[in-house]
Amino acid sequence: MEPMKKPWSYVFLGGLVAGTFDITYACIFWFLKRGVAPTRVLQSVASGLLDGASFTGGARTALLGLALHYFIATSMAVTYYLFARRWSELWQQPWVYGPPYGVLLYGIMNYIVVPLSAANPGSRDLVWVALSIALHAFLIGTPCALFARRAMLAGGPATSNV
Repeated sequence: MEPMKKPWSYVFLGGLVAGTFDITYACIFWFLKRGVAPTRVLQSVASGLLDGASFTGGARTALLGLALHYFIATSMAVTYYLFARRWSELWQQPWVYGPPYGVLLYGIMNYIVVPLSAANPGSRDLVWVALSIALHAFLIGTPCALFARRAMLAGGPATSNV
């Protein structure tokens, strides 16, 4: 298998990795805590667009939720990469800047995006919130930063010195 060479392929892969960590965490947490099926977790993502109707849409709204989830995660990775192109510290020190980026994303999602959407406010369960913040720091922000670094390095000197 030939390694990827285009910088954007690493950025998109970063979004897929971060999105997979996030949705896997949410599905496992809510299944263990309350027996919630993954379909319902995905429908709750779709409820940001469809409100309560997402919970009666079956597999279609679950797939919509999954697509929306990966769109958001990929957008997070793209955003980090675009900023890293301007500020080299972001890609040169992904372990330093990735975790705070993830915490920033948690705040943006929970205090701006969700309240502006049709979704109900997220859970305020203390364990959920604490684990979610840690997850955003280390399994969302950090992969975005690590894959942005890889993208910058894959782009060669012209891209890495932007």
